[in-house]
Amino acid sequence: MRRTVQFPAPSERDGATGRSEPLRTEFTFELPRGYVDESGTVHRSGVMRLATARDELVPLRDDRVRENSAYLSVVLISRVVTRIGTVEDIHPGVIEDLFASDLAFLQDFYRRINAEGHTRAAVTCPSCDEEFAVDLAGGRLGES
Repeated sequence: MRRTVQFPAPSERDGATGRSEPLRTEFTFELPRGYVDESGTVHRSGVMRLATARDELVPLRDDRVRENSAYLSVVLISRVVTRIGTVEDIHPGVIEDLFASDLAFLQDFYRRINAEGHTRAAVTCPSCDEEFAVDLAGGRLGES
């Protein structure tokens, strides 16, 4: 069951009006390489929701995780990714079939939205050493 709830976030109060912005519970992303389905179609855009305590606890009872602790991230990511391209039935088998770089991207994305509360990352330009922030949520260049 998928539900989206919007709660006012106390740290995002608008000082001038006293209004609160709703808490974001879903975040869009663009996979670096993309998920290739059984027909050969590549899916890159997707949605990840915030994790609940249950999302982090249930995988610990999974036999695959008990046998191999590295499998925890596969089960956990499959619980919080709600869509990759047109694929909405996200299960551990889908996550297993991702390229390693895409799984690493989703693990970092999960950490950013659940621990840090945003999808921005500090980067440094390799040519000019200028430091700036990029949004990992997959926005196109030039969009805000």
